[in-house]
Amino acid sequence: MPTRFALANAIRALSMDAVQKANSGHPGMPMGMADIAEVLWNDFLVHNPANPRWANRDRFVVSNGHGSMLLYSLLHLTGYPLPISELQNFRQMHSKTAGHPEYGITPGVETTTGPLGQGLANAVGMAIAEAVLASRFNQGGHKIVDHYTYAFVGDGCLMEGISHEACSLAGTLGLGKLVVLYDDNNISIDGEVGSWFRDDTPARFEAYGWQVVRNVDGHNPAEIKRALETARGQSEKPTLICCKTVIGFGSPNKQGKESCHGAPLGEAEIKLAREKLEWPHGPFEIPAEIASAWDARAKGAEREAAWQTAFKAYAAAYPQDAAEFERRMSGQLPADWQQTIETALAEAAKATAPVASRKASKLTLDAIAAKLPELFGGSADLSESNCTDFKGHVSVKPGKLAGNYLSYGVREFGMAAALNGMALHGGLIPFGGTFLVFSDYARNAIRMAALMKQRSIFVLTHDSIGLGEDGPTHQPVEHVASLRLIPNVQIWRPADQFETAVAWRSAIERSDGPTLLALSRQNLNPQARSPQQQADTARGGYVLLEPQTAAEAVIIATGSEVQLVMDAAKQLADKGRAVRVVSMPCAELFAKQDAAYRESVLPAALRRRLAVEAGVSASWRGLVGFEGDVLGVDSFGESAPASAVFKHFGFTVDQVVARVEALLAR
Repeated sequence: MPTRFALANAIRALSMDAVQKANSGHPGMPMGMADIAEVLWNDFLVHNPANPRWANRDRFVVSNGHGSMLLYSLLHLTGYPLPISELQNFRQMHSKTAGHPEYGITPGVETTTGPLGQGLANAVGMAIAEAVLASRFNQGGHKIVDHYTYAFVGDGCLMEGISHEACSLAGTLGLGKLVVLYDDNNISIDGEVGSWFRDDTPARFEAYGWQVVRNVDGHNPAEIKRALETARGQSEKPTLICCKTVIGFGSPNKQGKESCHGAPLGEAEIKLAREKLEWPHGPFEIPAEIASAWDARAKGAEREAAWQTAFKAYAAAYPQDAAEFERRMSGQLPADWQQTIETALAEAAKATAPVASRKASKLTLDAIAAKLPELFGGSADLSESNCTDFKGHVSVKPGKLAGNYLSYGVREFGMAAALNGMALHGGLIPFGGTFLVFSDYARNAIRMAALMKQRSIFVLTHDSIGLGEDGPTHQPVEHVASLRLIPNVQIWRPADQFETAVAWRSAIERSDGPTLLALSRQNLNPQARSPQQQADTARGGYVLLEPQTAAEAVIIATGSEVQLVMDAAKQLADKGRAVRVVSMPCAELFAKQDAAYRESVLPAALRRRLAVEAGVSASWRGLVGFEGDVLGVDSFGESAPASAVFKHFGFTVDQVVARVEALLAR
C-alpha cells in the first residue's frame, strides 16, 4: 500500500507537470495543499465519481481556484471522467481543465471559482441549502439530506471583504456542516503577506461564532485527520481548520516563495522536485499501485447505493415527501405551476389601481409562493423596502433552520454569492433583494451567476431617479445599463403590475441564467392590453400602443417611463402625429426573438425612434440608430421629491413630445 506521502505526491507531480506543459498556471497551492486534500478525499469526502450530481454527496469547493490543478488531479485520480489527456491539455482551448474550475464544464466541479472569496461564500450558500432541506425533509429517523460542505481557502480569500460577510452569516446561523480548511502559507503574489495581512484570523473566526482548530501542520496527515474529526464532532458551529503549509512544497529552490505561486517551476526545478519527493516517474505518469489506492469508484458506488436503500425506506414511509424531494432536486417545477402563474397573471391583468412595481412584485410572490415550496427568499436588511417578505414566509434563524426566508443583514455581496451556492446545491430557487444602486456591491456574484448559468434571482428596487429625496448616492442612473453589459443576464424593468408578474414567471421558468428585477419605489399606472399584447409581453418587448394610421415614429420605454410616453403619444395624436409605443421590459429577451418578430415591433423602415429611460442613454444608442434619439440621465441625480427630479431631468410629457417632433422635423 502506498504511503500517504506518495499519494499526495501524485497531486504534486500532476500539478507541476500540467502547469509546465501549459507554460501557465499556479503550481504552488496544489503542491502546498496536497497533503490536506489527500486526507480529506481519502478518509472523509462522500462522493461517487460515477455520478457527480448525486443529491447527498458532500460538496467540495476550491475557493482559491487559481490552484485548479489540485482539483483536476483529485478528480482524475479518484475516477471521474477526466482522463489524463485533459490534464495534459490544461489551460488549452476547449479542454475540461480551464485555468480556473468552471461549473458545467468539468464533471465534479461544484462551482466556478477564481474571484477570491466567492467560492467560500458559495460554500456558505450550499451549507444553508443543506440545512434548510434537511430541516424540511428529514423525519422519523430518516436522514436523506445529510452531507457536509468543505471549502479550501487561501489568504487572498480571507482578505477579500466577502469572506467577512459570508462567514459572519455562517457563524450566526450555526452551519455545523460547513468545514473550511485554510491554507495558511504566508505567501501571495506580492510576497510574504506580513506587510499587508496581519489579522488574527483564528480570533476573527471565533468572534464570528465558528469553531476554530488552530496550528495544524498541513503536511502531517495525522494532524489533518484529527482536525477534521474535531470539525465533524459537533454540529452547532461551522469549523475553520488553520493549516500551516509551505507553498510549492517539494520544490527545493522555490518552495515557500512567491516565485512558485503563479508561474511554472521550470524543467530543471521539476527534476529536482522529483528527486526530493522521491517521485521517479515521468511526466503525467501514475504508477498502478498509486492509481489503485486513489480510485474511489467502488467506494463511491457503495455509498450512493446505501443512500438509495435509505431513500427507498424513506419513500415507503413518506411517499409524498420523497416525490417532492426528487422533484425539487431535479429542478422541475410543480405540476400545478402553470395554473398557479396563469392565475397570478390574470389577477395582475385586471389591476386598476396604481402600484409600485416593488409592491407588484410582492403581490406576485404572495400569489405563487405557497405553490412553489422551493422558493427561498431574502433581503440584505431591506425586506420592507424591497417587498420581498411574501405572505406566509417562514424566517430562517439561528437554531431554527426550517424556513423559506433569510434576512442577510447588510451583506449584498455575500448574499448574492450565497444565492449562487444555493442554486448550485439544488432543491431551492433562491432570490434576494437590495436597492438597485447596491448591485455594485454584488456585481461580481451576478456575473458569476451568469457565467455558471444559475437560476439566481436578484430583486433590485428603487430603480431610478424616482427614488427621490435620498439623492444621487442612492439613485442608480448607470446601473441598469451597466448590468445589461453582462452576458447571459436578463434584466426586467416592468411598467406595471402585469409586466412584473410576467417578469417573475420568466425568472422562475428560466433555468440557464440569472434574472434581475429592477423595480420602482413610486406607483405606476396599470396599462390596458389585449390578449395578444399580454402574450407578447413575455417576449421582452412588444407594441403597447399602435396609432390608427401608419406610424411616423416609435417611442421605446421601460418601467416608470412607459406611462409618460403613453401620455405623450396621446398628445401627439391630438396634434395629428401617429406614434407607436413599444414597451420593452427586458431588452435581452427581446433581442433573442426571431427576426420576423423584432421587425414587426421595430420595423427597419421606422427609423425615427426615441428611447426613454431614466438612466444613462448609452445602452439605447444601438437600438435607436443614428437617426434616433434617447431621453436619459447622463449625470448623477439630485436630492428632491421624485416629481421634481423627473421634471429637472426632462422626463415630462412636453419634453417627450418636443423630442418626437424634432425627430419628425428632420
